[in-house]
Amino acid sequence: MKRALLPVLFAALLAACSGKKAEPLAPGSAVLALGDSITAGYGLAPEQAWPAQLAARTGWKVVNGGVSGDTAGDALARLPALLDAHAPKLVLVALGGNDMLRKLPEAQTRGDLARIVALARGAHALPVLIATPKPSVAGAVFQRLAAPPFYAELAQELQMPLLEEAIPAVLSNPEFKLDPLHPNADGQTALAGKLFDGLRRLGYVR
Repeated sequence: MKRALLPVLFAALLAACSGKKAEPLAPGSAVLALGDSITAGYGLAPEQAWPAQLAARTGWKVVNGGVSGDTAGDALARLPALLDAHAPKLVLVALGGNDMLRKLPEAQTRGDLARIVALARGAHALPVLIATPKPSVAGAVFQRLAAPPFYAELAQELQMPLLEEAIPAVLSNPEFKLDPLHPNADGQTALAGKLFDGLRRLGYVR
């Protein structure tokens, strides 16, 4: 492990274990939003997607690294080039939905997410995991979509922050849905707000 990386990892682990807030990111900081169609803003203009709206709220330079249809493994393959190109200080990892839709083994998804986290940390970036709800007809009908337990388990195992309820809450509200899987414009705005609030609680937003 490179000597320069040790303080970064130590600070992240200390904050996760102690509940201490992270240091806020200054306006202009590079942030990578790594995700799938929800992050890409499927069916909407680029400025309506939550990464652009989060950038407007924070003053960060949020790179939209969302690609429709991506699994965690697909995003993992793209990540090194994104880290090299943008050198983000923070990586927001919003993946796993397509893995569940394709019924990929949970162990595979967890492994790919863990490797994403390792790559981000290896590039001196701090990762934040954003949970996606488990596909559920009943959850959609009763407006109670929820993230599967593996997100919380992985966050605890890797000692990293988790924003567990933002995407499930938005997709549980029919007024925020473009279709069964994607937020509409109002949903993207609501999602940006929930993520902003979550990041502020963690300390990344002043």
